[in-house]
Amino acid sequence: MHEVLVSIVAFIVLVGLMVIVHEFGHFAVAKLCGVRVEAFSVGFGPRLFGVKIGDTDYKVCLLPLGGFVKMTGETPDTISGSTPGTPVVAQMAERLAAHDSDPATQLADDPGAFTSHPRWQRMLIGVAGPISNFILAFVLMLVYFQFINEVPAVNSTVLEWVTDGSPAATAGLQPGDTVLRFGDVANPSMVQIETAAKRSLDQTVPITVQRAGNTLSLALHLPSKTSGKRFNLSQAGIFIQYLQTPIAVDEVSPNTPAAQAGLQSGDEIVAVDGHAFHTLEPMVAYLQTGQGKPVTLSVRRNGALIPPMTVRPVLQDTDWRLGFSRAFPDDIPTRQEPLPFADAVVESKDFCVDNSTLIVEVLGRILTRKVAVSQLSGPVGIARMAGQAAEMNGWSPKFGLASAISLNLGILNLLPFPILDGGLILLLLIESVLRHDIGIMVKERIYQAAFVLLMVFFAFIIFNDVTKLPFFAHLKP
Repeated sequence: MHEVLVSIVAFIVLVGLMVIVHEFGHFAVAKLCGVRVEAFSVGFGPRLFGVKIGDTDYKVCLLPLGGFVKMTGETPDTISGSTPGTPVVAQMAERLAAHDSDPATQLADDPGAFTSHPRWQRMLIGVAGPISNFILAFVLMLVYFQFINEVPAVNSTVLEWVTDGSPAATAGLQPGDTVLRFGDVANPSMVQIETAAKRSLDQTVPITVQRAGNTLSLALHLPSKTSGKRFNLSQAGIFIQYLQTPIAVDEVSPNTPAAQAGLQSGDEIVAVDGHAFHTLEPMVAYLQTGQGKPVTLSVRRNGALIPPMTVRPVLQDTDWRLGFSRAFPDDIPTRQEPLPFADAVVESKDFCVDNSTLIVEVLGRILTRKVAVSQLSGPVGIARMAGQAAEMNGWSPKFGLASAISLNLGILNLLPFPILDGGLILLLLIESVLRHDIGIMVKERIYQAAFVLLMVFFAFIIFNDVTKLPFFAHLKP
């Protein structure tokens, strides 16, 4: 019950922030263009309280699951703004219910009406919401990197894993090595190694390591920066150990190799093919080098080792996976190392570009049937993630999730689908090419059909979310 309450509260707070920022983008540009804004609403349904300033009613409504900006003269083709999950459906229903039977005729001569303004201004109003979400994501991560920037508080620089065929492996680095010097930095910390590596991309860096009591001098040629990607040591094949505990299993997805092999929630993976992994990242890198080859898991259950499991990974999207999620320890040691403003800007930009690219890639793979639609998360899935992030230690998961969802919301709203901002922009572009407005009846039919499709889609997403809940997952064969 506690987890449910935390998830609900976290979801409402998160959605509230996204909605206010998204709708404020529409609101601000509409005001600048001289469009009369009748209502700026946080939530749907009956009005709880608010204040009317000028022509605008700033209000909070009963259902805190979205919001909207209502502009004079809105018709189905001018709906702007949406929120994650089902709120867009409620928003569409409320706005359609508010329309007069023939608003185009009644407001044709009203200079404050949305439809009285040039199409380019209406396009700016439509795109302002998603842009506001992009700005929010960037600002959130800028605040995080400049004032917080949590990093693992580890003193040792022992290599947990070195990816086969990577620059690190080519240089001769091996798991278990302790880095004594990286470039010009003696006795470096994990963060100092990563910082020095970022400044030496596409260069050869001298490294001194300790291996089995011997000191070795090696040379590592770092890869060049991948456009738009945040560099981390894994791109060079280096994984530094910052935990001592084995990988704890949180949930096992049904009908996956892990479930079929008998892995259970609460198990601890002590080793994979004899290699001790303490975090998922090096383990996933190891699975990629095997390209689907079966692996043997050494598992501890209830404090005792059980017979080894043989598991064959499956290709999920572009990665080989076993089908489980890990439980993060509550005592991961971290410390704050805020970045200088210039470095924080770069990190924030790379985070946004990296996550935006990922969202676009996932959408592309769904359209090409390389990824199932069931992999998408809706309101219930977002609520679960928000609740988990709220209860996790540190600020990194909270800022990261909020920024990723803000980016997600902005990109999804730009899709050229009726009801969404992208659909509004697309219709305005078509009208610009045709040099005349599309008939109001045609637009109404388009939006009615889109509304039905969107309701069916969200019903599927919510059903899919619910079936992923632990209670229902245990009921699956």
